[in-house]
Amino acid sequence: MAVALLEERTATAREREAFDALGAVMDPELDEPVTDLGFVRSVDVLGAGAPATVVVHLRLPTSFCSPNFAYLMASDAKDALRALPWAEHVVVELDDHHDSDLINAGLAADAGYKGTFRHEAEHDLAELRETFRRKAHTAAMERCLTALLRAEPTRGVESLADVTLADLPAGRYTDALLRRRGALGLPADAVVDPDARVMVDHTGAGCAPADAGLLLRKARATRVSIDGNAHFCRGLLRTRYDGSGADQVERSDGAEPADARYARALPLTVIRSGKDTP
Repeated sequence: MAVALLEERTATAREREAFDALGAVMDPELDEPVTDLGFVRSVDVLGAGAPATVVVHLRLPTSFCSPNFAYLMASDAKDALRALPWAEHVVVELDDHHDSDLINAGLAADAGYKGTFRHEAEHDLAELRETFRRKAHTAAMERCLTALLRAEPTRGVESLADVTLADLPAGRYTDALLRRRGALGLPADAVVDPDARVMVDHTGAGCAPADAGLLLRKARATRVSIDGNAHFCRGLLRTRYDGSGADQVERSDGAEPADARYARALPLTVIRSGKDTP
């Protein structure tokens, strides 16, 4: 199916390569690639020779999305595209945001976050990234442990304190958890670190069995918040930009029945020369 959809597009191989590179850019709050969320509005590659110019336009669910989140995603998109060996010049612009002019000027000048927002930038982006890495790890941990409880109904919640990486079944929840642990510098290989505990904080500290229930509930609140925000933002984007639902990839975590109509295996319209009307 994916091959058939790709053949229907008029995108060039380089435009496809550029779009794929953007798949590494995450929305820090939603813990999801911008390509899956439909935030990539257009991708154009100018010039058929070895050195080429890549022009990407991004869009967000509202005009007032947090400027630091917006800048972080746009800056990461530029870095991802610059890594392409044939991309000599990269232009990333954020559309329809109340700080679009400021952000786009900062990106064009490579001014960095503080250089762009100057006195308004109280913290650097490293702190923001770390905060959301920890939240993403907490949510991934909760998904794994809750799935374990559902698979083993007789298991007591206290026992979760002693669950190790070797106890987790193979699958996307475990894979996601290992990636999040790796990002925090925690043991992240179930073969190399089979005895590493799953229920740990961002420092790797575990908990007593008596505290496992409370920690799981706190982790669940974090996970529900991420899932809820992700679906809320997807809906806002679809409302703001007609047809943008076709550029979103289904998110099964936290999905409601009404989301099924928007499910797509791959984005269909994101790679094109023109832009749709907001």
